[in-house]
Amino acid sequence: MRKREYGQYCGLARAAEIVGQRWALLILRDLLVKPRRYSDLRSELPGIPTNMLAIRLKELEADGLVTRQALSGSDRSIVYRVTDRGAEIAPAIEALAYWGATGMREPREGEVVTEASLVTALRVAGGTRATRPDASFTVKVADAVASATISDGAVVVEPGEHPDPDLTIVGGAGFRDFLAGRIDPQTAIADGVIELTGETALLADFAAVFFVPYSESALP
Repeated sequence: MRKREYGQYCGLARAAEIVGQRWALLILRDLLVKPRRYSDLRSELPGIPTNMLAIRLKELEADGLVTRQALSGSDRSIVYRVTDRGAEIAPAIEALAYWGATGMREPREGEVVTEASLVTALRVAGGTRATRPDASFTVKVADAVASATISDGAVVVEPGEHPDPDLTIVGGAGFRDFLAGRIDPQTAIADGVIELTGETALLADFAAVFFVPYSESALP
């Protein structure tokens, strides 16, 4: 059976039939960050069986959420990208990501931070507008790197390093506690939770924009 059918004429049931299968939402999350080759998805989704990745991509293509495209020029690789219909699910994925983040502490054993997970986390935390001065940041957590820019009140988060960041932040163990406000900036620096390069005074602005609190009901 290709996907579960719930037998209900309901928008939520229909959505669950399409994206409720294992790994489907994470594949869409990664492709909402940027188009990716099959090999990129395979490496950015540790733990996904190769045959399941192939199946999910075919299903998402069939449902009109994902399409394949050949790159131009000398690189004729095939990349997967979200369609306009696929992009419409972004607010739902971001809302789920924010809800999940409020119940998270430090990573569990074996869990990794990927480029797409870091970019998505910063996007859902920062939103699209901020009442802070213009600034640019590079954020590194383990092997994941993202850039964040505040310009005229608009917040933009993209994968990769910023070409000329005002502040580079390297997060280690406890970085989540810092973003939740449980560790103040001075303590975070002193305890090695974060390492900074650049205009350190901008750390307070970064923390204010990308603040994600813990849900007290979710804490142990």
